[in-house]
Amino acid sequence: MMNSRTLAAALTCAGVALLGCAHAAAGDARVATRFSLGGAGGWDYPSIDAKSHRLYLALADRVQVVDTTSGQEVAEIPDTPGVHGIALAPELGRGYISCGKANVVKVFDLHSNAVLASVATGENPDAILFDPATKRVFAFNGRSHSATVIDAVDNKVVATIALDGKPEFGRADGHGGVFVNIEDKGELAVLDARAAKLKSYAALPGCEEPTGLALDAKHRRAFSACGNKVIVVTDVDSGKSVASVPIGAGSDGAEFDAATQTVFSANGEGTLSLIREVDANHFEPQQTLATQRGARTLTLDEDSRRIYLPTAQFEEKPAGADPHARPQVVADSFVVLVVDLAAAKSATR
Repeated sequence: MMNSRTLAAALTCAGVALLGCAHAAAGDARVATRFSLGGAGGWDYPSIDAKSHRLYLALADRVQVVDTTSGQEVAEIPDTPGVHGIALAPELGRGYISCGKANVVKVFDLHSNAVLASVATGENPDAILFDPATKRVFAFNGRSHSATVIDAVDNKVVATIALDGKPEFGRADGHGGVFVNIEDKGELAVLDARAAKLKSYAALPGCEEPTGLALDAKHRRAFSACGNKVIVVTDVDSGKSVASVPIGAGSDGAEFDAATQTVFSANGEGTLSLIREVDANHFEPQQTLATQRGARTLTLDEDSRRIYLPTAQFEEKPAGADPHARPQVVADSFVVLVVDLAAAKSATR
C-alpha cells in the first residue's frame, strides 16, 4: 500500500543496517523469532486468525497461509493478482481477498482455503475489512476512489460509496462505524456501515499521506500513521485532532492493543514504534524496537500477545539508480518477524 516515494525514503534511511535504523529503547517488546519462508514476490498487509493460529500473508499473486505455532506454510491460495489484504470473518468461516490487479474480491473458505466466489469491485481494491456488526465487507478502491460494500452472507454488492480521494487502510468499530484514511487528501473518512453511506471527513492536521490506521473503539480514537513520521490521533465522534506523536520513517501499518493501551506503528526504516495511551487525549512514546528494513506492515494477535511483520532483504542499488525506485528483493529472503509482547503489563481504564 505504501507508495514508491515513501518506501524508498524509508529504505534509504541513513546508516540503515539489516536490523533497522535505531537501537531498541527500554521497553518490554522484543523480536522473539523469525519465520524464514522464502519465495518470490512482494508483500502487503498480513492478517491473523488467532483462534486457528493461522497467519495470512498477501504475496503479490497468492495468499500464503502459515501455522503460527510451527512457523511453516500450511496452504496457499493461488491466482490472487495484486493482492493487498485479507479480511477474515471466522464466524462465517470465510475470508475475503482484495485482488488489486483483477478488480475483484475473492471469497474463500477458512477451513479448506478453496475459493468460493469472486465479487467485482472498483479499480484497484486495496485495503479490505469485515464489519461484524453488519456482516459486510468493505473493499477500498485506490484508483476509483470508492468503497465497494459486500454482503458477506450472500456475496452480493450492497453499494458503492464514492470518496473524495485515494482510500488507504480502514477500521471498523464493531458498532456500525467504519473509518478509512484518504491518503492524497490527508483526512479520515467516516462511513455508516448500516446505511452504506459516507457520513463525514475529519481533517488530519500535520499529516502527510496517511496509510496505516489503528482504532481504540472504546475511547473513540483513530490513529493515522503518516508519511512524515507522525501518528495523528482523531476523536472519531467530533472529528477533531487531539494529538500528534512521532514515529519512525516509512510507516504503512498500525495496530492498537486494548489490553495494554498501546499503539504500534510498523516503520519501513526498520523499527516498530510503541506509543502509550495515557488517556484519550494524551500519548507518549514508550519504546522504539529495532526490527528489519522493509518491515512496514503488521498484524496483532491479541491472544498470544504477538505481532507479525513481513519483510525481506534488499539488494543494494547500483550507482546512478533512481533514488525513488523500489530496491530489488534478495531471492528467497522473505521472512516474518515475530515480536513478543507477553511481558507487557495489562492496563485498564
